Amino acid sequence: MGNRQRPCLLPGKLTTVMNFVNPVNKSICLEQVCESNYQKLLKLIPDLMAFKETAIGLAPHHTTLHLEILERTPYTMTVELSHCFNKNKEEFLAPAVRIRIYLDAQLAEVLSDHARAGVAQVFKDPGLSREIMNYKWRLNYFLQKWLDHCLKKGYLFSSIAEAVA
Repeated sequence: MGNRQRPCLLPGKLTTVMNFVNPVNKSICLEQVCESNYQKLLKLIPDLMAFKETAIGLAPHHTTLHLEILERTPYTMTVELSHCFNKNKEEFLAPAVRIRIYLDAQLAEVLSDHARAGVAQVFKDPGLSREIMNYKWRLNYFLQKWLDHCLKKGYLFSSIAEAVA
C-alpha cells in the first residue's frame, strides 16, 4: 500500500470505510466522521429537535441511553449522550459524551467524554495542531463506533415524561 492515502468515504456514499484508526489525512477524515456522526445521531434519535430537555432510548435487553439537551441556539445544539448501567441514574453514566451539533453545517463534533476533557482544557498551546487533531480524531471516531453500536441494538427514544407515563 505504501504511502498512498486511503479515502475515508466512498464518493457519493454516506457509509464510511473506517477499517483503520489512524488515517494519514486526519483533517479531511475528521470532517467526514463529524458528518457521519450527525447523520447517525439523527437516525438514532429522529425526534432530536423536538426534545426540550431530556429523552431516554430503550432497546430490549440493553442498558438505557440518556439524552440531555444542554444548550440550544438557532444554529447549534449541545447534548450529552450516555448509557445508564444502574437503575439510579446518578450512580454510573458512561461514556457520557458531550456533543456539539452544528445544524446548519450538518456536523456533530464531540467536545468531551467521561474520560477525556475538552480540547481547550487539555491543550493550552494552540500551536500543537497535530496533537489537537489526533485528540479530536480519537473522540469523534469513538462516537462513530458507539453510534454504530447503538443503531445496531435498535434503540428507540422518547421523552422521559412519555417513558414514565
